[in-house]
Amino acid sequence: MRERLHWFAMHGFIREVASVGARRGDPQGRLVADPAVKADPVAFYEELRSLGPLVRARLSYLTVDHAVASEVLRSDDFRVLMLGSNLPAPLRWLERHARDDLLHPLRPPSLLAVEPPDHTRYRKTVSAVFTPRAVAALRDRVEQTATALLDQLAGQSGAVDVIDRYCSQLPVAIISDILGVPDRDRSEILQFGELAAPALDVGLPWRQYRRVQRGIAGFTLWLTGHLRQLRRTPGDDLMSQLIVASENGSPEERLDESELQAIAGLVLAAGFETTVNLLGNGIRMLLDAPEQLHALQQRPQLWPNAVEEILRLESPVQLTARAALDDVELAGRPIRRGELVVVYLAAANRDPVVFVDPHRFDIERVNANRHLAFSAGRHFCLGAALARAEGEVGLRAFFDRFPEVRLAGMGSRRDTRVLRGWSTLPVALGPEWSMAT
Repeated sequence: MRERLHWFAMHGFIREVASVGARRGDPQGRLVADPAVKADPVAFYEELRSLGPLVRARLSYLTVDHAVASEVLRSDDFRVLMLGSNLPAPLRWLERHARDDLLHPLRPPSLLAVEPPDHTRYRKTVSAVFTPRAVAALRDRVEQTATALLDQLAGQSGAVDVIDRYCSQLPVAIISDILGVPDRDRSEILQFGELAAPALDVGLPWRQYRRVQRGIAGFTLWLTGHLRQLRRTPGDDLMSQLIVASENGSPEERLDESELQAIAGLVLAAGFETTVNLLGNGIRMLLDAPEQLHALQQRPQLWPNAVEEILRLESPVQLTARAALDDVELAGRPIRRGELVVVYLAAANRDPVVFVDPHRFDIERVNANRHLAFSAGRHFCLGAALARAEGEVGLRAFFDRFPEVRLAGMGSRRDTRVLRGWSTLPVALGPEWSMAT
């Protein structure tokens, strides 16, 4: 009963209100409940853009404007949302009393749900471990893992689901290295990540909510025992280093058990699903644009910029939201304290004011890296450098090994709105490089 009440407060009520709003043309209702928007968000981006830089919806504002989005993300006048914080008072009370104690990326002490001074303290401690040198070492690991996975694909005939066999396997191996996950547990981590992927969405149907809860509960239980083991016998992984650094640091740098769990949970949520989407989106986009792939094969120095363009055009994270801390003016309109602004990152990344011919896939685009796929300001993605490395190494290695790969079916999209990517993508690998030459 408690779980059902929590679902109603967080999703059931919102789902019903959004469905009614969608039928009446409310932009936020359509964003949550209109299947046409989910199937083709690009058309919705442009519809919103035609309405101006800041669009009023029933319960929030929405922006698809790059300048306005950048301002909101960098402004001290807005804060990130905590789970349930923007609900009407009765539902907020119900959510608070029916909630569980499981991890959630939008619940404190997650970095996605806190502001300074807590955010500053957490980020400083984590940054001391996730150094440029550590990321460089992980890049070597990405190259080794990509090679090993591609070796396993070699000789495969018929259609291969590249999401299942490659795009998901590469990031889960890297995340496992970061978290110190034993090889025997990696399939479990992969399952937890897939189950919990829709956790950032609102208006989930009951069955999907239950699957998400099952994934989060399984990961929370596993993580509790895993951190206990790392405390007893720390390894050379980054999570062990974070535990040691926290225990040996000054009082303001120490992280308690819930804070360590939140960081590990965020590493899984932000570092796994988003990278799966980056790799899958990149493979599909390049197969759909053979002239761009040919240019990369002729000039491999373009790979870093190609990854930026993939991030811009098919943002793995589609949107985020901020709440006004006080009365403020935005895009010439008054925003009252507590009001919500939905920042449509993916649409801002196609703003024609910033990007010429914004819907065109162009790996040589000179300002591709002006995208907001990693957010901006103090909440800029801590793992951006690693994500870029995984995208560049993972995509280049795949197409270097299988230069004649082609689609072997339409594939299917993930059943999520905040995260956008492919759940299946069948390809025919064709001959390997050594055979092709």
